[in-house]
Amino acid sequence: MISVAEAQQRLIEGIKPLGVEQVTLNEALGRVLAEDLVARRTQPPWAVSAMDGYAVRAADVEKVPVRLKVIGAVPAGQAYEGAVKAGEAVRIFTGAPLPDGTDCIIIQEDTERQDDIVEVREGAPKGTYVRPAGLDFSEGDVGLKAGRRLSFSDVGFAAAMNRPWLTVYRRPRVAILPTGDEVVMPGDRVGLHQIVSSNGIALSALVTSCGGVPIHLPIAPDDSASLQRIATGAAGADLLLTTGGASVGEHDLVRGALSADGLTIDFWSVAMRPGKPLMVGRYRDTPMIGLPGNPVSTLVCGLLFAKPALERMSGIENVFPTPMRARLKVPLAVNDRRQDYLRSTMSRAADSTIEVEPFKKQDSSMISLLARADCLVIRAPHAESANPGDWVEILPIS
Repeated sequence: MISVAEAQQRLIEGIKPLGVEQVTLNEALGRVLAEDLVARRTQPPWAVSAMDGYAVRAADVEKVPVRLKVIGAVPAGQAYEGAVKAGEAVRIFTGAPLPDGTDCIIIQEDTERQDDIVEVREGAPKGTYVRPAGLDFSEGDVGLKAGRRLSFSDVGFAAAMNRPWLTVYRRPRVAILPTGDEVVMPGDRVGLHQIVSSNGIALSALVTSCGGVPIHLPIAPDDSASLQRIATGAAGADLLLTTGGASVGEHDLVRGALSADGLTIDFWSVAMRPGKPLMVGRYRDTPMIGLPGNPVSTLVCGLLFAKPALERMSGIENVFPTPMRARLKVPLAVNDRRQDYLRSTMSRAADSTIEVEPFKKQDSSMISLLARADCLVIRAPHAESANPGDWVEILPIS
């Protein structure tokens, strides 16, 4: 067995970013930028009002109350033609450009108007409620760096920078191949000794959440010829994920059947729990991760291995998150030689510290506990016993 850290490093060394493509802003959410995004305009392009009120000269409102003559009005999207002189004011609305000669805004709550005369009751220094040109960004600024996965606010930022098309990395296409005579798809007739398969569906959701495109292959029975035939459906995919059949039992056929059909194995068996029978290699030039069959093992390994691989393909550089620290609420026994990932719940203590409580049962078949978990508590190989109040490392599940 090799360590989790070594397994992750060996996996990621064989993964490269995919090619790039152009997409519209409406298609950009969740995509990863392949180049720096430079602003094509200045925002705001000129000084504008931040409030509804009156644009005035600060020198005219040093002493209040003072009466000024209103010589015009300017809503957002228009401009006042002309210059404002001493003793004058222009009615202005949020977002409208400041008229020439003015340098501050008096909010309407601090005024009283009668016809074309406004009385200013509260003064304001120069620059009050004024958004200067370039307050947000300027033309030529690098707004978003390459390698960033775009959030909804990033997409809005790109639109404000007047960038209708973005160059992004292509979305990874991931073939998902469940195996085993004992599993059937949700909704299908379940035989006497069969179970409903959740692995393929859950992995599809994981792939989608990572920005990939899942390709669902049929469940392969425990038959070498059938497994080889169905696996050919992965042709053209960027990554192949198999579930089940990666252990050492007589009916665990993935390793043997696919090795006879173009699979080269980099490593097999990792010192971790759950997920020891993890297999990584290449199947007919397609990177492959052979995941264990138990649902929790599948998804924990999916988080630790498939997710980083997908992010690297998508153009993200730092794909392994730094674990957080939390305070333990229950005791933990001495760990053995495998790195443990304990399904756990998080809570906030009275002092705002994050506290964590692993579930008492950690059987790798119990997906209900993974659905309830907020995080995984990481226990290093041969970790000493831990007591309530001790600090532990956690990996949030999100």
